[in-house]
Amino acid sequence: MDFERRINTLRVSSKSNPKQIAEVLCELLGQFGKANMRAVGAAAINQTVKAIAIASIKLIPSGADLVCLPAFCDVVIDGETLSAIQFSVEVRWAEEIKMSA
Repeated sequence: MDFERRINTLRVSSKSNPKQIAEVLCELLGQFGKANMRAVGAAAINQTVKAIAIASIKLIPSGADLVCLPAFCDVVIDGETLSAIQFSVEVRWAEEIKMSA
């Protein structure tokens, strides 16, 4: 696979398969209720956003919705520090949404 999992953080590349990432994201969300996804570069960010959208669709029947907060972070790749986008993804259940309204 073209992505790497570290605890509940997925590192997504431009070659990552969004459907596979979505499956892993759903697993992490089921286990932890939240997950982080990191991507460097426009193509990797594109794959990440697609995966989040696919995971969101997969979770609709369960009554879950995804909340996604993007932020900048630094990552070290091959000894070089690069800027990345980190997406913090959390599950929000329909009951929680009604209560907060």
